[in-house]
Amino acid sequence: MKTASDKFVRFRGTPTYLTNDSLEAAVNCALALERPLLIKGEPGTGKTLLAEAIAEALGTTLIHWPVKSTTRAQDGLYVYDTVQRLYDSRFADGDVKDIRHYIKLGPLGRAFSAEKRVVLLIDEVDKADIEFPNDLLHELDRMRFSIFETGDEIVAKERPIVVISSNNEKELPDAFLRRCVFHFIDFPDVELMKRIVRVHHPKVDQTLIDQAVVAFYELRATPRLRKRPSTSELVDWITVLMSAGVGKERLVRELPFLGVLLKKEQDVELLAAMKRGLR
Repeated sequence: MKTASDKFVRFRGTPTYLTNDSLEAAVNCALALERPLLIKGEPGTGKTLLAEAIAEALGTTLIHWPVKSTTRAQDGLYVYDTVQRLYDSRFADGDVKDIRHYIKLGPLGRAFSAEKRVVLLIDEVDKADIEFPNDLLHELDRMRFSIFETGDEIVAKERPIVVISSNNEKELPDAFLRRCVFHFIDFPDVELMKRIVRVHHPKVDQTLIDQAVVAFYELRATPRLRKRPSTSELVDWITVLMSAGVGKERLVRELPFLGVLLKKEQDVELLAAMKRGLR
């Protein structure tokens, strides 16, 4: 019989997902304890990409469950497609007596029924109703569920690696928090950001990267900014700068293509007002 230590593989990031010691420690704790990893952080700090990186590093499949305001824990287990069955009974020639044909496993159900250990990303858990996290943990604790319509029981062959992301829009229940390993992804410092950008733009002149990163952090430090630009927006911005052939003089003078970095009208107006005040 396998134990948790038999399954334990250390996570150290991937060639395209750079990490630091604290993030690696959190992931490896969750792997060792076989508990859900709850990840918080600013939008664009790589919460979703972390789950992809864990799946890549462990050589397994990622199952993505994007949570919405109407999502219920039951939706993650299975759905009985009564509409399709009704349609088939009226217009199709197939046998509609076997309800199993109309049972569709959800992301959690697919993770339980997988032949090997998979990574399950429950993305933006705080969007759902307040009861959703506790209902979710009930199923994750049991690692099994029954399909009411057929009486079949789905039992997990391997406990999935569960990554749960949150944008901190809503307080999560204490009972839920107690059973998770928690990590807050800090925004990268300047040196780590340069390394991240270099991964995405290996052929870009280092001077352009240095100046773009400096301008980016100065922009993020602007007082009263409503939405600070994220890592992914910096990577996109440098792509545009390269495509347009923007030189270092213009980059410093104009801060071009600002719409790639700022996504709120109030922030664009704020920056324009600040520039006018400096003239």
